[in-house]
Amino acid sequence: MKIASITCCILFLFSFQNKAQNTNNPSVDGSIKKQNIYQFKVKDLSENVFDFASLKGKKIMIVNTASKCGYTPQYKDLEAIHKKYKDQGFVIIGFPANNFGSQEPGTNQEIETFCKLNYGVTFPMMSKISVKGSDMHKVYQFLTQKSKNGLQDSEVDWNFQKYLINEKGELIKVLKSRVSPTDPEIINWIKG
Repeated sequence: MKIASITCCILFLFSFQNKAQNTNNPSVDGSIKKQNIYQFKVKDLSENVFDFASLKGKKIMIVNTASKCGYTPQYKDLEAIHKKYKDQGFVIIGFPANNFGSQEPGTNQEIETFCKLNYGVTFPMMSKISVKGSDMHKVYQFLTQKSKNGLQDSEVDWNFQKYLINEKGELIKVLKSRVSPTDPEIINWIKG
């Protein structure tokens, strides 16, 4: 009788522990279930709805941008790789943000004008958002939280940080601002 009681208690505790783990973790096997970028709809600089689901099967680079930053000239290289690889299943999505040194103070219209006049930007640019803090946009919550992206926790350290998304809409790499858009690692990934 004692053995049966002990066995019953052990099974109960084991069952309770598994339920607790599954509550904290969306996957049954204990691993973190990857979400994907396709769940999001955002507004572009012209206030039109942009649906990430329209990018299924493409490689995506997401970049938080700013008009008055030391890295702002990266717009030139971003546009160059956009033009070169856009017909090969690659797209860049820019998210203007004013989180660092107030380096993106403009309105959506001012940002759009700046990007077109100074760098000829034709890749999709979204409405200005927050990429960190209590008002962090949901797209950036996905990009920076392992519990959502299944890859890693990260913090947006500065303007022009890059997030690489594979053809399944999954985050696969985070690159710091100083990494040039034409870095061989990025180009090889686009071509690969």
